[in-house]
Amino acid sequence: MDDIFQRINKIKNDPYGKYNGNEIDYLLECMDSEDIESKKNPFVQRLEQKFCEVFGTKYAIAHNSGTSTLHTCLAAAGVGYGDEVISPAHTVIMNATTTLHQNAIPVFADIDPETFNIDPKDIERKITSKTKAIFAVHMHGLPADMDPIMEIAKKHNLIVIEDTAQCVLGRYKGRLCGSIGHMSSFSFEAKKHLSIGEGGMVLTNNELFGTTIRRTAFNGYKVLRAGEGLRQLLPDEFQDPDYKRHNTLGWNYRMNEISAAVGLAQLERAESLVQRRQQVAAYYLEALTDCSWIVPQKVPEGYENTYWTFTCRYLGDEEYGLTWKDFYKLFKANGGDGFYGGLSVVYQEILFAELGFMKSNYLPNESPFNKSFKYEKGMCPNAERIQPQMMQFKCNYRNIETALEQSKILADTITQVESGQFSLRV
Repeated sequence: MDDIFQRINKIKNDPYGKYNGNEIDYLLECMDSEDIESKKNPFVQRLEQKFCEVFGTKYAIAHNSGTSTLHTCLAAAGVGYGDEVISPAHTVIMNATTTLHQNAIPVFADIDPETFNIDPKDIERKITSKTKAIFAVHMHGLPADMDPIMEIAKKHNLIVIEDTAQCVLGRYKGRLCGSIGHMSSFSFEAKKHLSIGEGGMVLTNNELFGTTIRRTAFNGYKVLRAGEGLRQLLPDEFQDPDYKRHNTLGWNYRMNEISAAVGLAQLERAESLVQRRQQVAAYYLEALTDCSWIVPQKVPEGYENTYWTFTCRYLGDEEYGLTWKDFYKLFKANGGDGFYGGLSVVYQEILFAELGFMKSNYLPNESPFNKSFKYEKGMCPNAERIQPQMMQFKCNYRNIETALEQSKILADTITQVESGQFSLRV
C-alpha cells in the first residue's frame, strides 16, 4: 500500500508530468464504487459543463474520439447523399472520410501560402448548388480566418464546422476558437493539448444540432437532448417491455467515465498546458532569427497561435542545395529529436488518388458519385507546393529545458548550413 501512495505522490509532484493535476484524484473518485457523489454527478457531465463554462457555449457533447465528433457534426448539419462538404486540401484525412461516411462528396479548397490555413476566397470558388457544409480547420494551432468564412456561409446558407483539434484556447480577434462556427469539434488524442489517450467534444449553441449530435453519438436514443445524457433522462418506462427506445440512426460514440475524469483534470490545466507550448514556440522563433530560408507559419494580428506544432516552410533546397531530408538528417545528427513533415495533400493520399473508397462497396457507383470524384494534380496549387516544404517541430515538451536545448540545436544547424560546414552525406 505504501508503494502505491509513493507512486501517486511521485506522479502528482513531478513538475514535468503529463498528468500531475487532479487526474489521479478524479480517477480514484471515479473508480470508487462507494462514492455517491460521482454517481449523482458523473464525470462526463462535469466535463461537458466545464467546456460550456470555458468556451461560453450552451451545449457540449462528449465523444470517444475527434473523428466521431466530425461525423456527428456532419449528421447534425443534414449532410447526406450527393451533398458536398468543403475542407482544406491540407488537413487530416478524417474531414474527408467522415464526409464519405455520410455518402457525401469531399471538395477541397486551397490554403493560404503564409498561414497554411484554408483560403476563404477558394472556399467561395468551390461552392456549388450541392454544397452543404464547410470544415474550417485551425491547423497547427493557428485559427483559420473565421470572419470571411462565416460571411460566405451566411451568404450561401451553409453550415460551418470548426475543427479545433489542434487549437485549444486559440483566439481569433478576441474570440475563442470553437465558439465561432455553428458547431465545433475537439480531439483529446495522445498528442493534443488536452490528452486523455482518445476522446473528443462537440460544442454548439444550437439546440437542434446539439440534440441530433447527442442522439447520433449514442445509438439514436429518442429520450436524449442537447444538454443531457441518458443517465440524467432515463425514464421509468425504460424497464417496460413495450417501451420503444430508438428513433434516430446512431453509433456508439460515447465517452466513458474514466476518460472524462482525466479530461476534466486536463481542462482545468488547459491554460498552463497551452502556455508551455507557446514558450517552446518562442524558443524556436528565436532560433530562426535572421534565417530567411526557414519561414514560420504567419500569425496575423489578432490571432493567437496555441502551437500544436511549430510549423515552417523549408526553402534551404533552393538557397543552399540541401534537401528537406538532408536537413532532417543533419538536425538529427546534431542531436535533434527530428521533426514531422506536413500531412499529405488529402486528395493525393492513396485512398483518394486511387479512389479506393469506390472499390469498397460502401459508396454507390451510380451518379452523382461516378462523375464527382476527379481529384487531379493542380487542384490546390498552394497546398501542393507548400506541403513538401513543411517542417513541424514538436511543442509538447514537458521539460522546458529540453525544448530550449532542441531550439539551440536548430540554431546551430542553421549556422552550420549557412557557413557551408556540412556534408550532404549526413
